[in-house]
Amino acid sequence: MAEFATLLDAVLRATVLVAAVAAALVAGTHWAVRQQHLAPFGAWARGVRQVSDPLLRPVERSLVRFGRSPQEASLWLLGIVMVGGILLISVVRWIEGLLFALAGLQGASPRTWLRFGLDFVLNLLMLALVVRVISSWFGVSPFSRWMRPAFHATDWLVQPIRKRLPNFGPIDFSPLVAYLVLVLLRVLMLSVV
Repeated sequence: MAEFATLLDAVLRATVLVAAVAAALVAGTHWAVRQQHLAPFGAWARGVRQVSDPLLRPVERSLVRFGRSPQEASLWLLGIVMVGGILLISVVRWIEGLLFALAGLQGASPRTWLRFGLDFVLNLLMLALVVRVISSWFGVSPFSRWMRPAFHATDWLVQPIRKRLPNFGPIDFSPLVAYLVLVLLRVLMLSVV
């Protein structure tokens, strides 16, 4: 199983690297055309446009909807590929770690299973808080179907903290305080169990 995980990790890294290089070539080509270093109707620019336009059109439409310039689409594509690649690798590694941990728990005591379960639930809540904060940076609605689970999972902790914290203007520190509460709760619970 370890060999498969290593192979999967290598394939994912190579795939993300190739996608990032391709997105960088697209962004560089678009920049060179805008700066008039490349002819817009030259063979290279046309070829890059033919390959990248199906990916860039939805990004351009989204940018226009948010009042941004569609010329930024190639840079956004590069950012999406890089952040998406990092997230994909992280999620796959997390799943691999979870599977290895579950395999190691075979024949373990109920106390060990309880510790693992508590740790797993608290990690999910911490992840939901991080997703909640990052989504607020990008103006994603908490009512969108992708964000609802993160908000429902953490509202029970964030809302009471938000009511008790003083107002810091546009900055909401309640998710940070909730994260710290979860870290302390994790330390306390895992030391007791």
